[in-house]
Amino acid sequence: MSRFTRTFTAAPEHIDELGHVNNSVWVQWIQDLATAHWEAVARPEDVAQFFWVVIRHEIDYRGNIAAGESAVGETFIPDPAKGAKSVRHVEFRDEAGKILVSAQTTWAMLDRASGRLARVRPEVIAPFAAD
Repeated sequence: MSRFTRTFTAAPEHIDELGHVNNSVWVQWIQDLATAHWEAVARPEDVAQFFWVVIRHEIDYRGNIAAGESAVGETFIPDPAKGAKSVRHVEFRDEAGKILVSAQTTWAMLDRASGRLARVRPEVIAPFAAD
Protein backbone atom coordinates (compact mmCIF):
# COMPACT_ATOMS: atom_id res chain seq x y z
CA MET A 1 0.00 0.00 0.00
CA SER A 2 1.14 3.53 -0.71
CA ARG A 3 2.19 5.24 2.51
CA PHE A 4 2.59 8.99 2.63
CA THR A 5 4.40 11.01 5.29
CA ARG A 6 4.77 14.66 6.17
CA THR A 7 6.28 16.46 9.15
CA PHE A 8 4.23 18.97 11.13
CA THR A 9 5.78 21.44 13.56
CA ALA A 10 3.71 22.97 16.35
CA ALA A 11 3.59 26.77 16.11
CA PRO A 12 2.51 29.03 18.98
CA GLU A 13 -0.98 29.41 17.47
CA HIS A 14 -1.45 25.61 17.63
CA ILE A 15 -0.98 25.51 21.40
CA ASP A 16 -3.89 25.44 23.83
CA GLU A 17 -4.18 26.40 27.50
CA LEU A 18 -2.67 23.03 28.47
CA GLY A 19 0.58 23.93 26.69
CA HIS A 20 0.34 21.48 23.82
CA VAL A 21 -1.24 21.09 20.37
CA ASN A 22 -5.01 21.56 20.52
CA ASN A 23 -7.16 18.63 19.38
CA SER A 24 -8.71 20.76 16.63
CA VAL A 25 -5.23 21.27 15.17
CA TRP A 26 -4.66 17.51 15.02
CA VAL A 27 -7.92 17.22 13.05
CA GLN A 28 -6.72 19.91 10.64
CA TRP A 29 -3.38 18.11 10.26
CA ILE A 30 -5.21 14.84 9.52
CA GLN A 31 -7.12 16.59 6.74
CA ASP A 32 -4.00 18.36 5.44
CA LEU A 33 -2.10 15.06 5.33
CA ALA A 34 -4.90 13.27 3.48
CA THR A 35 -5.25 16.10 0.97
CA ALA A 36 -1.51 16.21 0.34
CA HIS A 37 -1.50 12.43 -0.20
CA TRP A 38 -4.33 12.72 -2.75
CA GLU A 39 -2.58 15.55 -4.61
CA ALA A 40 0.80 13.75 -4.60
CA VAL A 41 -0.35 10.29 -5.67
CA ALA A 42 -3.62 10.56 -7.62
CA ARG A 43 -3.64 10.77 -11.38
CA PRO A 44 -3.94 14.41 -12.58
CA GLU A 45 -7.21 13.68 -14.37
CA ASP A 46 -8.72 12.33 -11.14
CA VAL A 47 -7.60 15.39 -9.14
CA ALA A 48 -9.25 17.55 -11.82
CA GLN A 49 -12.51 15.57 -11.79
CA PHE A 50 -13.01 14.63 -8.13
CA PHE A 51 -12.60 15.91 -4.59
CA TRP A 52 -13.03 14.30 -1.19
CA VAL A 53 -14.97 15.27 1.94
CA VAL A 54 -14.68 13.78 5.41
CA ILE A 55 -17.77 11.99 6.64
CA ARG A 56 -16.28 10.46 9.80
CA HIS A 57 -13.25 10.88 12.05
CA GLU A 58 -12.39 8.36 14.76
CA ILE A 59 -9.38 9.65 16.69
CA ASP A 60 -7.35 8.38 19.64
CA TYR A 61 -5.18 10.96 21.41
CA ARG A 62 -2.29 9.22 23.17
CA GLY A 63 0.28 11.97 23.59
CA ASN A 64 1.09 15.47 22.49
CA ILE A 65 3.80 17.94 21.54
CA ALA A 66 4.58 21.50 22.60
CA ALA A 67 5.44 24.57 20.54
CA GLY A 68 8.53 24.05 18.40
CA GLU A 69 8.29 20.26 18.52
CA SER A 70 7.50 18.15 15.46
CA ALA A 71 5.43 15.09 14.68
CA VAL A 72 5.62 12.91 11.58
CA GLY A 73 2.24 12.08 10.12
CA GLU A 74 1.82 8.93 8.08
CA THR A 75 -1.30 7.93 6.17
CA PHE A 76 -2.39 5.00 4.05
CA ILE A 77 -5.52 3.40 2.62
CA PRO A 78 -5.46 -0.29 3.57
CA ASP A 79 -8.61 -1.54 1.86
CA PRO A 80 -10.47 -1.09 -1.43
CA ALA A 81 -13.06 1.67 -1.61
CA LYS A 82 -16.73 0.79 -1.15
CA GLY A 83 -19.05 2.78 -3.38
CA ALA A 84 -18.14 6.44 -2.91
CA LYS A 85 -16.36 5.81 0.43
CA SER A 86 -12.76 5.13 1.32
CA VAL A 87 -11.25 4.58 4.77
CA ARG A 88 -7.87 6.12 5.54
CA HIS A 89 -5.57 5.41 8.48
CA VAL A 90 -3.39 8.11 10.02
CA GLU A 91 -0.70 8.07 12.72
CA PHE A 92 1.37 10.89 14.13
CA ARG A 93 4.62 10.00 15.91
CA ASP A 94 6.97 12.12 17.96
CA GLU A 95 10.72 12.29 17.31
CA ALA A 96 11.24 9.17 19.46
CA GLY A 97 8.71 7.21 17.36
CA LYS A 98 5.95 7.15 19.99
CA ILE A 99 2.42 7.28 18.56
CA LEU A 100 0.80 10.53 19.63
CA VAL A 101 -2.42 10.43 17.63
CA SER A 102 -3.99 7.66 15.58
CA ALA A 103 -7.08 7.99 13.46
CA GLN A 104 -9.34 6.19 11.07
CA THR A 105 -11.16 8.58 8.79
CA THR A 106 -13.85 7.89 6.24
CA TRP A 107 -13.96 10.04 3.13
CA ALA A 108 -16.54 10.31 0.36
CA MET A 109 -15.55 11.18 -3.20
CA LEU A 110 -17.57 13.80 -5.08
CA ASP A 111 -17.62 14.77 -8.71
CA ARG A 112 -16.45 18.39 -9.10
CA ALA A 113 -18.87 19.23 -11.92
CA SER A 114 -22.05 17.95 -10.30
CA GLY A 115 -21.12 18.06 -6.60
CA ARG A 116 -22.64 14.60 -6.27
CA LEU A 117 -21.21 11.41 -4.80
CA ALA A 118 -19.09 9.46 -7.25
CA ARG A 119 -18.35 5.75 -7.06
CA VAL A 120 -14.62 5.24 -6.54
CA ARG A 121 -13.53 3.26 -9.57
CA PRO A 122 -10.57 0.86 -9.23
CA GLU A 123 -8.32 3.00 -11.44
CA VAL A 124 -8.89 6.02 -9.15
CA ILE A 125 -7.87 4.20 -5.97
CA ALA A 126 -5.14 2.03 -7.61
CA PRO A 127 -2.27 4.52 -7.08
CA PHE A 128 -2.91 4.35 -3.32
CA ALA A 129 -2.73 0.56 -3.18
CA ALA A 130 0.65 0.22 -4.90
CA ASP A 131 3.90 0.19 -2.94
